[in-house]
Amino acid sequence: MTRKLPLLLLLLLTAFVFQTKAQSLEEIVKKHIEAIGGAENWNKVKSMKSVAKMNAQGAEVVITIYQVHEKAMKAEISVMGMLGYQILTNQAGWGYMPWGGQTKAEPLTAEDVKSAQDQLSILDEFLTYQAKGKKIELVGKDDVEGTECFKITMTGKDNKITTYYINTADYHIVKTTSKSTINGKEMESTSLFSNYKKLDAGIVLAMNTNGDEGNMEITSVEVNPNIDDTIFKPSN
Repeated sequence: MTRKLPLLLLLLLTAFVFQTKAQSLEEIVKKHIEAIGGAENWNKVKSMKSVAKMNAQGAEVVITIYQVHEKAMKAEISVMGMLGYQILTNQAGWGYMPWGGQTKAEPLTAEDVKSAQDQLSILDEFLTYQAKGKKIELVGKDDVEGTECFKITMTGKDNKITTYYINTADYHIVKTTSKSTINGKEMESTSLFSNYKKLDAGIVLAMNTNGDEGNMEITSVEVNPNIDDTIFKPSN
């Protein structure tokens, strides 16, 4: 009996540490969801229209984004007097960038459409990861520009890994890094989020995103607007 006791204690200790870590991760996710307005408010969001602006090489870019949850999205991009767009649905996608020399919309590859499907969800990833078969892991803590953050990895069925840095004080996402394959090449992207605001619908959004393409500021958001399905078809 005395010889088995150390092994038994080790097993109990291992189980306790594992359970404590799992509970900590569950608590972090719960507090994050509460910080962004709660699951009940977010689950009422079926569509969204937002307008954002950013600077690209000295030119102002205005982006209008139309989203219908899990069905379709369109980003209209206005720059230098030209209007382009990107469309994504759960079956296809198109892109039209006149400043790049395009004269008509070109379809996205099946691979690009498949890899971009997560973008169709309006909801925060931590509200949907279980239903989508994704796994999360609490890696530990890290510092993001002086802010202490929980570091959580999320792995999808396609093995795409996104790392989330969640502020330990207010439980908002401060930073994300992700790796994905585009046109056969592995790409890594980083985004920083700030200026969180609560909307009339009760949900909380980051109004500023600083990504690889520059800083984007959301200037207006409409929750649950009526969006005609025809907007998600190429117009040229």
